[in-house]
Amino acid sequence: MKTSIVKIVAILFVAVFILAACAPAAPAAEVEAPAGTVYRIASDATWPPFEMVDETSKDLVGFDIDLIAAVAEEAGFQYEVINISWDALLAGVSQCQYDGAISSISITDERKESMAFSDPYATAGQIITVGINETEIKGLDTLVGKRIGVQMGTTGDFAAQDVEGAQIISYDTVDLAFQDLMNGQVDAVIADLAPSANFVLLNADKIKLVGEQFTDEALGIAVCKTNPEFLALVNQGLAGIQANGKLDELKAKWFGAE
Repeated sequence: MKTSIVKIVAILFVAVFILAACAPAAPAAEVEAPAGTVYRIASDATWPPFEMVDETSKDLVGFDIDLIAAVAEEAGFQYEVINISWDALLAGVSQCQYDGAISSISITDERKESMAFSDPYATAGQIITVGINETEIKGLDTLVGKRIGVQMGTTGDFAAQDVEGAQIISYDTVDLAFQDLMNGQVDAVIADLAPSANFVLLNADKIKLVGEQFTDEALGIAVCKTNPEFLALVNQGLAGIQANGKLDELKAKWFGAE
């Protein structure tokens, strides 16, 4: 069991943080935040270790939460994070009810139509999780006709819709999908590798990853499309924390990267 857990951590690190090809580029000129402005950032805190609610303090914690704090400090802007549901997050940024959002958001062409994105800060991809005693499901081609749990509106949801004959069960939060997997209510869950690996680490006697990560997605900070100044600030902060090593520190903190 220990060997399996170590392997999962290694896979998680490699898959999430291959950043050489999508490193934030330094902006042409430094941007300053307007005095007194507090940017409202939405997050769906149900994707550990990226974002979650600390059970003791009830504070939002996670890699993304620390990342936006570091970006804001580097770029010199004030912000607040609002914990909301995934659907409300996407709609809120699209309608500019929020200035931005950070929540393991994959950059897709469809989403670019309604919101802007920062330079990528990580890569991710979808993977399948099944019950510990499952032997038939080994990849996408073996999910035909199966019950697949997904979080509604995510890239995992989109991937599941392409599986022939699958019965897709959608959840408001991904943890509910994993709970039903452990209870035998679904045959598999499709979700990002990082949270999937995290749930497996916490429930290694009940669930396991199968197959390989089957998509490659860049993660970015979403920004209201009518606010290019804030987008420039975010990209400036991202470039800064990559250059000064802060991004590497956060990787080490949350993913055990050396």
